[in-house]
Amino acid sequence: MTEKRQKIAGGLMGLLVGDALGVPYEFKPPQVIPSWKEIEFIPPVDFQRTYPQVPPGTWSDDGAQALVLLDSLLSCDKLDLNDFGQRLLRWHEEGYFAVDESLFDIGIQTSQSLLAIRSGIPPQNAGGQDPWSNGNGSLMRVLPLALWHKGSDEELIRDARLQSTVTHAHLRSQLCCALYCLWARRIIEGDKFPWKAAIEAVQKSCQKERKAVEELEWNIRPSELTEGSGSGYVVDCLHSAHLVMQRCRSYEDVVKTAVSLGNDTDTTAAVSGGVAGLREGLDAIPQRWLNALRGAEMVEPLLERLWKHLEI
Repeated sequence: MTEKRQKIAGGLMGLLVGDALGVPYEFKPPQVIPSWKEIEFIPPVDFQRTYPQVPPGTWSDDGAQALVLLDSLLSCDKLDLNDFGQRLLRWHEEGYFAVDESLFDIGIQTSQSLLAIRSGIPPQNAGGQDPWSNGNGSLMRVLPLALWHKGSDEELIRDARLQSTVTHAHLRSQLCCALYCLWARRIIEGDKFPWKAAIEAVQKSCQKERKAVEELEWNIRPSELTEGSGSGYVVDCLHSAHLVMQRCRSYEDVVKTAVSLGNDTDTTAAVSGGVAGLREGLDAIPQRWLNALRGAEMVEPLLERLWKHLEI
C-alpha cells in the first residue's frame, strides 16, 4: 500500500476504531474510566458498560454518519446536501451503514434536524442555528470530506461548513468542521506544523467575514492549547483532540488518552483517532482492534471507490 493510501485508510479506520473503542465508556466521568492498560474494546469485567447490549468492536452514530457522508460524496462526485440528507434519513430509519443495521446512539440536535428534513425542510435549513446547538455531531463525521476532497482550501472550507448545516448550522460548528478538515489536509500533505497551518488557512478564508473572525477569536480560540474535557461541546471536542495529538505519539496512546478524558468518549476518540490514523498510517493501528472491528466489510468497498476517485 502506498504512503498516501496508508494515510487515507489510517484516517478512516482510525475514526471507526476510535469510535468503537469509546462506545463502552460513553458518558462516564474520567474518575471511573479504567486505567490506560485496561481501556480496550472489552472493558474489565467489573466495569459497567454504557451499552451492555452492544457487542464489543461496534462503531456508533459517529462512524455510521462518516460512512454515509463518504458514500454520498463518492456517489454524487460532489457534496450534495439533498443526497446527504436523504442518506442520513436512511441511516436513521433503516440503519444504513450502522453495524447490524442497529442504532443505539443519536444526538438530540441530529434527531431534531432529521425530523425537519423528513417533514420537507431543505437540508441546508434543517440544522440548529442557536448557540445551544453546538454539539459535536457534525464534527464527528466530517473527516471523509477531507479525505475525498481534491479542490482548493477555500472549496474544502466551504464544503466543510455546508455539510455541518444539515444538523449543526451555527457558525461555531461550521468553523470547527472547517478547521478540522484543514488540519487533516495539512497532515496528509506532510506539513511540519499542521494545526498551525490549518488555523492560518481558515483565518485567511474568513478575514472578510466579521462574524466568523469573531467566532474564531472569541469562542473557538484555536491558537490556545486549552485543557480538554472530552465533552460533547464542539469546541471542547476539537480542543480535546488537539490536546491528545500534541501529548501522544502513537495511535494507541492517542485514542486511549482520548477515552480516559471520560464524558463523550466515543466521539473524542473518533475525532482524535481519525487524525492520529492520518498521521501514523493504517499499519500503526493495533491489529487486534482492526481484527475485532465489526462491520469492516462495509468499509473496504468504500476505500476502493475512494482510491479510484483520488487516482492513487
